[in-house]
Amino acid sequence: MNELPLRSRIDSLHLKAVFVLILFILIMIGSAINTGVTSDFSWDQFIAIFVKMAHPDWSYVAVIIQPIFQTIQMAIVGTVIGTIVAIPFSLLAARNLVKNVVMRRLIRFVLNLVRALPDLLLGALFVAIVGIGSMAGVGALAVFSFGMVSKLFYEAIETIDEGPLDALKATGANSIQVIMFAVIPQVFNQFLSYFLYTLEINVRASTILGYLGAGGVGLFLSQTMSMFRYDRTIIVILAILVVVVVVDGVSNRAREALA
Repeated sequence: MNELPLRSRIDSLHLKAVFVLILFILIMIGSAINTGVTSDFSWDQFIAIFVKMAHPDWSYVAVIIQPIFQTIQMAIVGTVIGTIVAIPFSLLAARNLVKNVVMRRLIRFVLNLVRALPDLLLGALFVAIVGIGSMAGVGALAVFSFGMVSKLFYEAIETIDEGPLDALKATGANSIQVIMFAVIPQVFNQFLSYFLYTLEINVRASTILGYLGAGGVGLFLSQTMSMFRYDRTIIVILAILVVVVVVDGVSNRAREALA
């Protein structure tokens, strides 16, 4: 009869897990000390703000309806523009479509460079370039969407079945025909799913970009907080919450249908 192997004393006492936990706690404490994190917290100020938010100025709802729609429109336009530009770049970055290593690496380097720029930095740059307004938000979301969607797209392309590609090439089809009739049909649903996922993220991001002056409801969030009108700030927050929940629900249902 085979006997089960005996566990070492270290494993039986779970010393590895304890060591990892202690190391993690020490890293957290060291990081807090180095970054100057303190436990100072003004409960009086927190309660004062909470009391003001507990009495919303419901008349402000009419003011932010139009900015809410502008925020959604910014997210849609920025995502569409970024996705359209990302499609050819994702095709050029796919390993199974482009055999030229130098070109493929150059394209991926550009995509990595774009993804390295956070959306807040992009928003600040576009506000400085085109000024305060929705155009800055659309530009920032378009660049952000381009970097994100292109990576998702070329990774999806690299997972396709290459049998149809080889069959079309054997019949003399050119590169455009191979992409149209062998690549796109295999990844179309994934493309739509990634587009909806990016749109979902951009709806959230557009509210923060508005806080920087890039248009939309985020601008009103900044204004109400700077004026200490927390009774109106809570209205903006609730409106953003409703929009995010609705967009998330619609996007999840659509992506489940495409799966």
